[in-house]
Amino acid sequence: MKVYLGPVEGKPPVPLTRSRWRRFLEYRMPLLTLYLMVATLIGVLLAPFVLVTVPSGYVGVMWKRFRGGTVVDPRQLKYEGLRFVWPWDKVFLYDMRVQSATETYTAISRDGISLTASINIRYRLKPEAVPKLHQVVGPNYMTSLVGPEIGNRMREVIAQYTAEEVYSTKRQEIQNNIRKRVDAMLGESMMEHPEGEDYTQYRVPLNDLLNLIDTLILGIELPTAVVTAINRKIEQHYIAEEYKFRVVREVRESERKKIEAEGIHAFQQIVSQGISDSYLRWRGIEATVQLAQSSNTKIVIVGNGKDGLPIIFGKTPAASGEKEPSGNAAGSHQPY
Repeated sequence: MKVYLGPVEGKPPVPLTRSRWRRFLEYRMPLLTLYLMVATLIGVLLAPFVLVTVPSGYVGVMWKRFRGGTVVDPRQLKYEGLRFVWPWDKVFLYDMRVQSATETYTAISRDGISLTASINIRYRLKPEAVPKLHQVVGPNYMTSLVGPEIGNRMREVIAQYTAEEVYSTKRQEIQNNIRKRVDAMLGESMMEHPEGEDYTQYRVPLNDLLNLIDTLILGIELPTAVVTAINRKIEQHYIAEEYKFRVVREVRESERKKIEAEGIHAFQQIVSQGISDSYLRWRGIEATVQLAQSSNTKIVIVGNGKDGLPIIFGKTPAASGEKEPSGNAAGSHQPY
């Protein structure tokens, strides 16, 4: 049975239960608002500690303060997106994309020259090995483990070459040898300790932790005096090679002249054996006839000249290129 209040100014009666709820809300509303404000403030303050954003290309390794520390199970990695964790736990992020690191190392060549080499290392972590890597080495694995190991292999390779070979002729070979040494190093254990000590978690091959893509030599710096001496030596080498080429060229030229002289000598012998005096006289008569038929000014005396050939006076302007004298100058005669 419901109880109704009496009508007020013509309004219908209001149920008693509804008025109680209204009075309860009006009485408790300020307190509820305060509670909501406090809860919102606490949520805003705790959000950075309980909400973790894993960026693209990253994975997160969980560290639980009250439940065993680092979670080494790869199936419990935190992948990309917004993840919830308890405020007392932590998530360590690792980049799973291809990474590049440039390290500078000092080394000594086979002839005792100190040099500096810059090497670029490109690599990518293996997702299933990230928890173990975080537990054993930590986020600074490049500077604390991989970089020094690669530098050690680089020094071993550089020590097999002279400074000149490193600077000029053998750089590609050195780069290939460094890569081979590093690949062999990746299959070895990261750290070795005396027998009897329980360090089995440290005896992990590096190739189980990361994929090494390449090692590139970006530059090699030698002392200035050494570089100057090497450049001078290379310059003198090419000058010597130039002189050798000149000698070979002169030898070839002398051989060519000798062959040419032998050919001329053989030609003269063949011609001298086949030409007689009567043949020469006949050729001279033919030349005289051709000259007589020419329009150039000349004097031809037919008679007993040397070897029985006609005697010819004067020059032919067309043949000598000189201008024909005008008038009755000396040497100008009309043919009879």
